[in-house]
Amino acid sequence: MKLRRFIITLYLVLFVSLAAGAGGFFWQTRAEYNQLKDMEAASRSRLALAEERLRDQQRMLERLRSDPAYVEMVIRRRMGYAKPDEFIFRFEP
Repeated sequence: MKLRRFIITLYLVLFVSLAAGAGGFFWQTRAEYNQLKDMEAASRSRLALAEERLRDQQRMLERLRSDPAYVEMVIRRRMGYAKPDEFIFRFEP
């Protein structure tokens, strides 16, 4: 009877220890999964911002290719160019 009780106790301890090990492994795996999900969300956000910036740049490039008035405005603002009879006044902010 004592041997049977010892074997049952031994199996119970073995089962509990295996369950605890599996639980710890599951907990660690779940934490890694959540971390990867957070990284994916951050990457998707950065991708969306990059795609929006690309669309803006493509619109600007298309406008530079097709709209001479826009090209003139960009050259005047960014490079400070003026027509021969114009004066440019620059004020410090």
